[in-house]
This record gives sequence, structure tokens and C-alpha cells, in this order.
Amino acid sequence: MRKLLNGVRKGTVALDVAVEQLKELPFQDLVHTKIDHHRTLRKGMEEVLFGEGKSLQHMAETIRSMRKKGSDILVTRIAKDVGSKLKKLFPEGMYNEAGKCFVIKKGRAVKGKGMILIISAGTSDIPVAEEAYATCTFFGNEAEKLYDVGVAGIHRLFQSMPLLRKARVVIVAAGMEGALPSIVAGIVGAPVIAIPTSIGYGASFGGLSALLTMLNSCSTVATFNIDNGFGAAYFATLINRL
Repeated sequence: MRKLLNGVRKGTVALDVAVEQLKELPFQDLVHTKIDHHRTLRKGMEEVLFGEGKSLQHMAETIRSMRKKGSDILVTRIAKDVGSKLKKLFPEGMYNEAGKCFVIKKGRAVKGKGMILIISAGTSDIPVAEEAYATCTFFGNEAEKLYDVGVAGIHRLFQSMPLLRKARVVIVAAGMEGALPSIVAGIVGAPVIAIPTSIGYGASFGGLSALLTMLNSCSTVATFNIDNGFGAAYFATLINRL
């Protein structure tokens, strides 16, 4: 906006052109989507597209509009076939198949103060952990992964204590009974963010059992909604920028 106003003062940008551009600064109405172009100014982080349920056409139009404004792009919850189609439309982008995320990013400027460690209890929890990882790196965090270290073989976790101690924030994705975040929170001093996943047998109730375990943790953890890797990573980013 400052660049635009300076252009008006110097006469390099016509007033009517400036007025039209200023109209779209708060948000741009594409009918199907109202893009919040002020999100970065207001929150310090770009708007992110939740891809599930959106048509390819709507996503493509939104991405093009955001790219015109110079925004980086993160689209979450998109299937492999949709990710492949977005890759063809936007060859500069990258599709994370495990995390179901599509990313277009100009650079890898680090804005976080430290490292965010993403842990998965089991291999089946990796898709949620990968969504968290993709989101963390998109928002400029240094991020590391530690996968398949659940309570069925807890010695696997303890072998990685140097990595755990290095983390400024820890995200733990776990299904089944959801006990791992409590254990991690009991052995590290960093904030621990728990994500219950919908992995488990019948009595796991699609992640509800893990959610209740995490909410009742004796070691204080911050608990997010079932399978919400994005939300956990967004909150971890806020902590990591403090």
C-alpha cells in the first residue's frame, strides 16, 4: 500500500487506478471466494486455502488472484489427483502427497525463533503430521520430523532426547489411546501441542478417545481438534515467533 501511495504522489500511478487497487486491499470478491488480502498485515501470516470440498476451478482462480498480489500459496486437504492438476496449472508449486498440501513459495526465509519438532506416534499418523510439517515450513519455521515413536515401543522416543531438547515447540500427532503427548510433555520443557488422529479400532470412536486422553493429560498440553495438523502448526508458529 505504501508503494501504491508513493506512486500516486509521484504521478507514476494514476489516481483512478490507485482507487481501483485500494478497493481490493481489504478483500477481493471473486463471488465464490472473498480473498482476505489484509490477512498478512493483520495477522503476520498469509491466508491459507482449505481445499477439501472446493472445485479445481475455484481454487485455481483464487490462487491466480493471490499470486497477482504477491502472496505465497498453501492449499490444504487436497487429494492426489487434484494436487497433480494444480501442479500442471502452476508448475512452480510443489505437492506434498503424504500431507495432502500444495505449496507455492518464493523463498525459505526463516521467521521462527527456533525449531519446531513434529512427532507421530505411529506410521498411520504421518498424514496428519505431514500436514503440520508442510504448514510449519510454509510459515518460515525450521522444522524436524520424528515419526513412529509411539508408546508401543517408547524406547524409540528416548533414543531421540537430544532432538527433543533442541525443540522450541513440539507437535505430537497420535491416534489409538492418544497417550504419547502426555509422555513427551513430561520429559521436555518446551510447549507441547497435541493432535488426536482418527486412527484406531472401534472404541477409538474416530479419534474421540485420543482427544479425551489429551484433554485429560496430567502433563499440560495444548490440544487441537481431531486430525487438525494445520491448526496445530499455525499455533506452533505463533509460539515460535514470540
